[in-house]
Amino acid sequence: MLTSSLSEFLENFYLKYGGFIPLSETDVLEYLKKKGNSDLSQTGLDIKKEMTRYRAGLASAPIACFMVTYNKHTLGLEDLSTLEEQNWLNDQVINMYGELIMEATQHKVHFFNSFFHKQLVAKGYEGVKRWTKKVDLFSKWLLLIPIHLEIHWSLITVTMATKTISYYDSQGIVFRHTTDNIMKYLLSEAKEKKQTAFQKGWKITIIKILSFNVAVVVDHFPSLLVFSVLVCQYCRCLSVKQPLLFSQEDMPRIRKRIYKELCDCRLDD
Repeated sequence: MLTSSLSEFLENFYLKYGGFIPLSETDVLEYLKKKGNSDLSQTGLDIKKEMTRYRAGLASAPIACFMVTYNKHTLGLEDLSTLEEQNWLNDQVINMYGELIMEATQHKVHFFNSFFHKQLVAKGYEGVKRWTKKVDLFSKWLLLIPIHLEIHWSLITVTMATKTISYYDSQGIVFRHTTDNIMKYLLSEAKEKKQTAFQKGWKITIIKILSFNVAVVVDHFPSLLVFSVLVCQYCRCLSVKQPLLFSQEDMPRIRKRIYKELCDCRLDD
C-alpha cells in the first residue's frame, strides 16, 4: 500500500513538473505523512531507492512536449533543465521568474527583462523608451535590473524612495559603467515623464559580494554559473524585504524551489 502511494505521488510529480529535477526526499516524506503514514521508520521502505527506481523507469520516456507558459513567456524542459545541479540559468528562466516576482509584489516592484541593459547600451534611451510606455517607474518602490555581460551576471536595484542605485556584483567596481548607464536612463525617463523630483539627487552604491555567508565564494565558482541563480534569489529576497541569509549549502534547495515556482507560475509563500 505504501509503495503504491509512493508510485502515485512520483507519477503525479513527474507529470506536473516534467521531470524529477526539483524533487527532494522531503517532498516524498511530506506526501506520505499526509496520507497517514506518520511513522515511516517502521515500514522498512527505502525512499531514496524507490525514487531512484522510479526515475530509472521513466528515463527512457521523457515528456517531450512539456511546456510552462506564463504571460508571454514559454519554458520547455531544455530551459528548466538549466536549474539542474550547477548549470547556469538562461535568460528565459530569469525573465519569467522576474514576472512572477512582479505579480507576487502586486507590481509594486518592476523587473526589467535581462535584455534591457544590452538594448540600452546599443541604442540609447530612444531604443528602450517604449519599454515603459504603460509603466510608471516612479510609482514603484523598487526596480530590479539583471545585467548580463556575456559570461558575467550581476544585479542593479533602484530604490525610488531614497533615489539609490545599488550594484550587486562579485567584481566590485569593475563594471561601474553599468550603474552610470542606468543613472543616465533614469534621468532621461524622469525628463520624458516630467518627474522633476527624480531629475537630480541620485546616488550609487557598490555592493561587492565577497563570501558565501551572504552569497557566493567568488574564488571557487565562475560568476556566471553561480550568480545567474543568485540573480533570481536576490531579486526574490529584496522584493519581499527578506534578508540575504543563504549559503552555498542552500543552492540545491534554492534551485529546486525556483523550478517548482516556475512550473506553478507563482512564488511559494
